[in-house]
Amino acid sequence: MLYNIRLHLHYDYARSAAAGRHHVRVMPQTLPGVQRVIASSLSFDPVSAERSEFIDFFSNSVTSIVYRNPHETLDVNMTARVNVMRPPVMLDVSPDIAGLRKEIRSVWSIAADAPHHFLASSKYAAIDPDITAYAALSLTSTRTVTEAVSDLNRRIHADFKYDGAATDVRTNARQAFDLKAGVCQDFSHVMIAGLRGLGIPAGYVSGFLRTIPAPGKERLEGADAMHAWVRAWCGREAGWLEFDPTNNMAASNDHITIGCGRDYADVSPIVGVLKTSGSQEGKQSVDVIPLE
Repeated sequence: MLYNIRLHLHYDYARSAAAGRHHVRVMPQTLPGVQRVIASSLSFDPVSAERSEFIDFFSNSVTSIVYRNPHETLDVNMTARVNVMRPPVMLDVSPDIAGLRKEIRSVWSIAADAPHHFLASSKYAAIDPDITAYAALSLTSTRTVTEAVSDLNRRIHADFKYDGAATDVRTNARQAFDLKAGVCQDFSHVMIAGLRGLGIPAGYVSGFLRTIPAPGKERLEGADAMHAWVRAWCGREAGWLEFDPTNNMAASNDHITIGCGRDYADVSPIVGVLKTSGSQEGKQSVDVIPLE
Protein backbone atom coordinates (compact mmCIF):
# COMPACT_ATOMS: atom_id res chain seq x y z
CA MET A 1 0.00 0.00 0.00
CA LEU A 2 1.36 3.39 -1.04
CA TYR A 3 0.82 6.41 1.22
CA ASN A 4 1.50 10.12 1.35
CA ILE A 5 2.00 11.17 4.98
CA ARG A 6 1.96 14.66 6.47
CA LEU A 7 2.73 15.43 10.11
CA HIS A 8 2.55 18.84 11.80
CA LEU A 9 3.62 19.40 15.40
CA HIS A 10 3.06 22.86 16.88
CA TYR A 11 4.31 24.12 20.25
CA ASP A 12 3.43 27.40 21.98
CA TYR A 13 5.63 28.59 24.86
CA ALA A 14 4.14 30.65 27.67
CA ARG A 15 7.32 32.73 27.70
CA SER A 16 9.87 33.18 24.97
CA ALA A 17 12.51 30.44 24.89
CA ALA A 18 15.99 31.93 24.80
CA ALA A 19 17.53 28.68 23.52
CA GLY A 20 16.75 25.03 23.01
CA ARG A 21 18.07 21.66 21.94
CA HIS A 22 15.82 18.83 20.70
CA HIS A 23 15.96 15.31 19.32
CA VAL A 24 13.15 14.62 16.84
CA ARG A 25 11.98 11.11 15.87
CA VAL A 26 9.15 11.46 13.34
CA MET A 27 10.64 10.17 10.07
CA PRO A 28 9.39 6.81 8.76
CA GLN A 29 12.20 4.37 8.04
CA THR A 30 12.87 1.78 5.40
CA LEU A 31 12.46 -1.72 6.83
CA PRO A 32 13.45 -4.52 4.41
CA GLY A 33 10.48 -6.70 3.63
CA VAL A 34 8.08 -4.41 5.51
CA GLN A 35 8.14 -0.86 4.18
CA ARG A 36 10.15 1.40 1.87
CA VAL A 37 10.49 5.18 2.13
CA ILE A 38 10.39 6.61 -1.38
CA ALA A 39 10.84 10.25 -0.41
CA SER A 40 10.73 12.28 2.81
CA SER A 41 11.45 15.76 4.16
CA LEU A 42 11.56 17.40 7.58
CA SER A 43 11.49 21.15 8.25
CA PHE A 44 11.37 23.43 11.28
CA ASP A 45 10.01 26.91 11.88
CA PRO A 46 11.94 28.83 13.04
CA VAL A 47 14.93 27.39 11.23
CA SER A 48 17.41 25.93 13.71
CA ALA A 49 20.92 27.29 14.17
CA GLU A 50 22.33 23.76 13.99
CA ARG A 51 20.96 20.55 12.53
CA SER A 52 22.35 17.05 12.25
CA GLU A 53 21.06 13.52 11.71
CA PHE A 54 22.07 10.24 13.30
CA ILE A 55 20.81 6.70 13.87
CA ASP A 56 20.22 5.72 17.51
CA PHE A 57 20.92 2.35 19.14
CA PHE A 58 17.56 0.90 18.08
CA SER A 59 18.15 1.97 14.44
CA ASN A 60 15.70 4.88 14.59
CA SER A 61 16.33 8.02 12.53
CA VAL A 62 16.94 11.05 14.76
CA THR A 63 17.25 14.72 13.80
CA SER A 64 19.07 16.91 16.33
CA ILE A 65 18.33 20.66 16.27
CA VAL A 66 19.71 23.58 18.28
CA TYR A 67 18.28 27.08 18.82
CA ARG A 68 20.25 30.02 20.16
CA ASN A 69 17.83 32.88 19.46
CA PRO A 70 14.58 33.67 21.33
CA HIS A 71 11.44 32.04 19.92
CA GLU A 72 7.87 31.72 21.19
CA THR A 73 6.70 28.82 19.00
CA LEU A 74 8.10 25.76 17.26
CA ASP A 75 6.60 24.04 14.22
CA VAL A 76 7.74 20.64 12.97
CA ASN A 77 6.60 19.58 9.48
CA MET A 78 7.28 16.14 8.03
CA THR A 79 6.15 14.76 4.66
CA ALA A 80 6.86 11.32 3.27
CA ARG A 81 5.80 8.84 0.62
CA VAL A 82 5.97 5.28 1.93
CA ASN A 83 5.18 1.90 0.43
CA VAL A 84 4.08 -0.68 3.04
CA MET A 85 4.21 -4.35 2.10
CA ARG A 86 4.02 -6.45 5.27
CA PRO A 87 4.21 -10.18 4.54
CA PRO A 88 1.25 -12.17 5.89
CA VAL A 89 1.94 -14.55 8.79
CA MET A 90 0.81 -17.86 7.34
CA LEU A 91 1.96 -20.39 9.95
CA ASP A 92 2.55 -20.30 13.71
CA VAL A 93 6.09 -21.61 14.19
CA SER A 94 6.61 -20.23 17.69
CA PRO A 95 7.43 -22.51 20.66
CA ASP A 96 5.55 -22.75 23.94
CA ILE A 97 6.64 -20.50 26.80
CA ALA A 98 9.17 -23.03 28.14
CA GLY A 99 10.66 -23.44 24.68
CA LEU A 100 10.87 -19.68 24.28
CA ARG A 101 12.94 -19.34 27.44
CA LYS A 102 15.41 -21.90 26.10
CA GLU A 103 15.62 -20.06 22.77
CA ILE A 104 16.25 -16.73 24.51
CA ARG A 105 19.14 -18.28 26.44
CA SER A 106 20.62 -19.53 23.17
CA VAL A 107 20.76 -16.02 21.66
CA TRP A 108 24.26 -14.63 22.23
CA SER A 109 23.82 -11.42 20.25
CA ILE A 110 23.34 -8.05 21.95
CA ALA A 111 22.48 -6.24 18.70
CA ALA A 112 19.60 -3.78 18.73
CA ASP A 113 17.03 -6.43 17.80
CA ALA A 114 18.23 -9.03 20.33
CA PRO A 115 15.44 -10.14 22.68
CA HIS A 116 17.53 -9.51 25.81
CA HIS A 117 17.01 -5.72 25.60
CA PHE A 118 13.23 -6.16 25.86
CA LEU A 119 12.84 -8.39 28.92
CA ALA A 120 13.47 -5.98 31.79
CA SER A 121 11.40 -3.13 33.21
CA SER A 122 11.63 0.23 31.48
CA LYS A 123 10.48 3.74 32.35
CA TYR A 124 6.85 3.40 31.21
CA ALA A 125 6.52 -0.40 31.16
CA ALA A 126 7.76 -1.75 34.48
CA ILE A 127 7.15 -5.41 35.32
CA ASP A 128 4.32 -5.47 37.87
CA PRO A 129 2.89 -8.51 39.70
CA ASP A 130 -0.73 -7.55 39.05
CA ILE A 131 -0.16 -6.93 35.34
CA THR A 132 1.81 -10.18 35.11
CA ALA A 133 -1.06 -12.09 36.76
CA TYR A 134 -3.49 -10.52 34.29
CA ALA A 135 -1.26 -11.47 31.35
CA ALA A 136 -0.76 -15.01 32.68
CA LEU A 137 -4.42 -15.79 32.03
CA SER A 138 -3.53 -15.82 28.33
CA LEU A 139 -1.23 -18.81 28.93
CA THR A 140 -4.03 -21.03 30.24
CA SER A 141 -5.96 -21.36 26.99
CA THR A 142 -3.13 -21.19 24.43
CA ARG A 143 -0.34 -23.50 23.31
CA THR A 144 2.24 -21.28 21.63
CA VAL A 145 3.83 -17.93 22.38
CA THR A 146 2.19 -16.33 19.34
CA GLU A 147 -1.23 -17.56 20.49
CA ALA A 148 -0.62 -16.16 23.99
CA VAL A 149 0.47 -12.76 22.68
CA SER A 150 -2.53 -12.62 20.35
CA ASP A 151 -4.88 -13.55 23.20
CA LEU A 152 -3.48 -10.83 25.48
CA ASN A 153 -3.83 -8.37 22.59
CA ARG A 154 -7.52 -9.33 22.31
CA ARG A 155 -8.19 -9.16 26.04
CA ILE A 156 -6.70 -5.69 26.48
CA HIS A 157 -8.87 -4.46 23.63
CA ALA A 158 -11.93 -5.96 25.30
CA ASP A 159 -11.16 -5.00 28.92
CA PHE A 160 -9.85 -1.45 28.48
CA LYS A 161 -11.80 1.62 27.42
CA TYR A 162 -10.35 3.98 24.83
CA ASP A 163 -10.50 7.40 26.53
CA GLY A 164 -8.26 10.25 25.42
CA ALA A 165 -9.05 12.23 28.59
CA ALA A 166 -8.15 9.47 31.06
CA THR A 167 -4.36 9.65 30.70
CA ASP A 168 -1.57 11.85 29.41
CA VAL A 169 1.84 11.32 27.85
CA ARG A 170 3.41 10.71 31.30
CA THR A 171 1.07 7.85 32.29
CA ASN A 172 2.84 4.54 32.92
CA ALA A 173 1.61 0.98 32.51
CA ARG A 174 0.55 0.51 36.14
CA GLN A 175 -1.49 3.71 36.17
CA ALA A 176 -3.24 2.79 32.92
CA PHE A 177 -3.85 -0.75 34.20
CA ASP A 178 -5.57 0.59 37.32
CA LEU A 179 -7.74 2.89 35.22
CA LYS A 180 -8.53 0.22 32.62
CA ALA A 181 -8.60 3.16 30.20
CA GLY A 182 -6.33 5.23 28.03
CA VAL A 183 -5.07 5.56 24.48
CA CYS A 184 -2.83 3.52 22.18
CA GLN A 185 0.29 4.45 24.14
CA ASP A 186 -1.27 3.15 27.37
CA PHE A 187 -2.67 -0.05 25.85
CA SER A 188 0.77 -0.78 24.41
CA HIS A 189 2.59 -0.15 27.70
CA VAL A 190 0.23 -2.46 29.60
CA MET A 191 0.71 -5.21 27.02
CA ILE A 192 4.49 -4.77 27.02
CA ALA A 193 4.66 -4.93 30.84
CA GLY A 194 2.45 -8.03 30.86
CA LEU A 195 4.49 -9.87 28.24
CA ARG A 196 7.78 -9.06 29.96
CA GLY A 197 6.35 -10.37 33.21
CA LEU A 198 5.76 -13.70 31.43
CA GLY A 199 9.31 -13.72 30.05
CA ILE A 200 8.25 -12.78 26.51
CA PRO A 201 10.46 -10.01 25.04
CA ALA A 202 8.28 -7.05 24.05
CA GLY A 203 8.88 -3.56 22.67
CA TYR A 204 7.08 -0.40 21.63
CA VAL A 205 6.47 0.68 18.03
CA SER A 206 5.75 4.29 17.11
CA GLY A 207 4.18 5.18 13.78
CA PHE A 208 1.04 6.08 11.90
CA LEU A 209 -2.22 4.25 11.27
CA ARG A 210 -4.48 4.88 8.33
CA THR A 211 -8.03 5.56 9.50
CA ILE A 212 -10.93 4.56 7.29
CA PRO A 213 -13.98 6.87 7.36
CA ALA A 214 -17.47 5.52 7.97
CA PRO A 215 -19.48 4.53 4.88
CA GLY A 216 -20.75 7.62 3.09
CA LYS A 217 -18.40 9.95 4.98
CA GLU A 218 -15.42 11.80 3.52
CA ARG A 219 -12.02 11.48 5.07
CA LEU A 220 -11.24 14.51 7.28
CA GLU A 221 -7.95 16.35 6.81
CA GLY A 222 -5.77 16.04 9.92
CA ALA A 223 -8.05 13.40 11.46
CA ASP A 224 -5.33 10.77 11.67
CA ALA A 225 -2.89 10.71 14.56
CA MET A 226 0.40 9.18 15.56
CA HIS A 227 -0.13 5.63 16.75
CA ALA A 228 1.57 3.02 18.92
CA TRP A 229 1.53 -0.76 18.97
CA VAL A 230 3.56 -3.69 20.30
CA ARG A 231 6.25 -6.00 18.93
CA ALA A 232 6.93 -9.35 20.61
CA TRP A 233 9.80 -11.77 20.05
CA CYS A 234 8.08 -15.12 19.47
CA GLY A 235 11.13 -17.32 19.03
CA ARG A 236 13.96 -17.91 16.58
CA GLU A 237 11.74 -19.03 13.72
CA ALA A 238 8.86 -16.58 14.21
CA GLY A 239 11.05 -13.61 15.14
CA TRP A 240 9.47 -10.24 15.95
CA LEU A 241 5.70 -10.08 15.38
CA GLU A 242 3.64 -6.90 15.80
CA PHE A 243 0.22 -6.53 17.43
CA ASP A 244 -2.13 -3.58 17.91
CA PRO A 245 -4.10 -3.92 21.19
CA THR A 246 -6.01 -0.69 20.55
CA ASN A 247 -7.67 -2.30 17.53
CA ASN A 248 -7.32 -6.03 18.36
CA MET A 249 -5.35 -6.86 15.25
CA ALA A 250 -1.95 -7.80 13.98
CA ALA A 251 -0.04 -4.93 12.41
CA SER A 252 -1.10 -4.65 8.78
CA ASN A 253 -0.37 -2.60 5.68
CA ASP A 254 -2.27 0.24 7.39
CA HIS A 255 0.51 0.53 10.00
CA ILE A 256 3.47 2.73 9.00
CA THR A 257 6.50 2.49 11.28
CA ILE A 258 8.58 5.40 12.54
CA GLY A 259 10.68 3.54 15.08
CA CYS A 260 10.95 0.94 17.82
CA GLY A 261 12.21 0.94 21.39
CA ARG A 262 11.63 -0.40 24.87
CA ASP A 263 8.77 2.04 25.49
CA TYR A 264 7.60 5.55 24.58
CA ALA A 265 10.70 7.14 26.10
CA ASP A 266 12.89 5.61 23.38
CA VAL A 267 10.78 6.84 20.44
CA SER A 268 8.93 9.96 21.62
CA PRO A 269 8.42 12.39 18.69
CA ILE A 270 10.42 15.19 20.29
CA VAL A 271 12.53 15.45 23.46
CA GLY A 272 14.92 18.13 24.60
CA VAL A 273 15.59 21.11 26.80
CA LEU A 274 14.51 24.76 26.67
CA LYS A 275 15.96 27.83 28.31
CA THR A 276 12.70 29.37 29.45
CA SER A 277 10.14 29.46 32.26
CA GLY A 278 6.45 28.67 32.33
CA SER A 279 4.46 26.04 30.51
CA GLN A 280 4.07 24.97 26.90
CA GLU A 281 1.18 23.64 24.82
CA GLY A 282 1.42 21.28 21.88
CA LYS A 283 -0.87 20.29 19.03
CA GLN A 284 -0.58 17.47 16.51
CA SER A 285 -2.04 16.96 13.06
CA VAL A 286 -1.49 13.91 10.86
CA ASP A 287 -2.73 13.02 7.37
CA VAL A 288 -2.23 9.47 6.08
CA ILE A 289 -3.43 9.49 2.48
CA PRO A 290 -3.57 6.21 0.52
CA LEU A 291 -2.66 6.50 -3.16
CA GLU A 292 -4.76 4.31 -5.43
